[in-house]
Amino acid sequence: MSELLIQAQGLNTYYGASHILRDLSFQVARGETIGLMGRNGMGKSTLLKSIMGLVPPRSGQVHICGRPMNGRSTYEVARLGIAYVPEGRGIFGNLSVRENLQMAARAGTRGQRDWTYQRVLDTFPRLQERLDHGGQQLSGGEQQMLTIGRALMTNPDVLILDEATEGLAPLIAREIWRICGLIRESGISSVIVDKNWKHVTQISNRNVILVKGQVAFEGSSERLRNEPGLLDQYLGV
Repeated sequence: MSELLIQAQGLNTYYGASHILRDLSFQVARGETIGLMGRNGMGKSTLLKSIMGLVPPRSGQVHICGRPMNGRSTYEVARLGIAYVPEGRGIFGNLSVRENLQMAARAGTRGQRDWTYQRVLDTFPRLQERLDHGGQQLSGGEQQMLTIGRALMTNPDVLILDEATEGLAPLIAREIWRICGLIRESGISSVIVDKNWKHVTQISNRNVILVKGQVAFEGSSERLRNEPGLLDQYLGV
């Protein structure tokens, strides 16, 4: 079996009195691309935040690269090779594109420096044209490119991308999907949340669909595409 980079078992996560994740288990192996899907409010972002330590689960275990991470800070999870691109992007608006990228540069957990500053610019030519622009001066699509580029500068083992193309123009969304394909080819594991199941299943090895904080489906892209009843039942498409 491939090395497990993320292993979450029996997670129960709450927002106040609201029970969001219900005994949920989820894992990511090295080199694997996972599509995480479900209707709004089903727990996708909460699962990612529970893994990252942003919303600590009340019970259950999170292991990163075999290390128990319950109660650890988000930066400690990131140091173990997990890069998180949150919904809403979270770039530094008062820094230039160049500064946003360079501040994140570091070797990965195995000393790898595959994603250099120049490689990121070659991958995102639009950013190359805007190096001196402040983060707040970029369009939504450019901000998304910058956030992904900044995450790649950390040379992660896993890239978590929440709402990959939400609110983006079709042309920009197509560019983001192209980049997701490049990330997969580079060997980085990824977890991709997006409403466009067709694009997700084109690049994912495995798909997980959440319903009310529980795993309702887990299987290959081929199976999901070949059983439209599943899509209708769980995603309403």
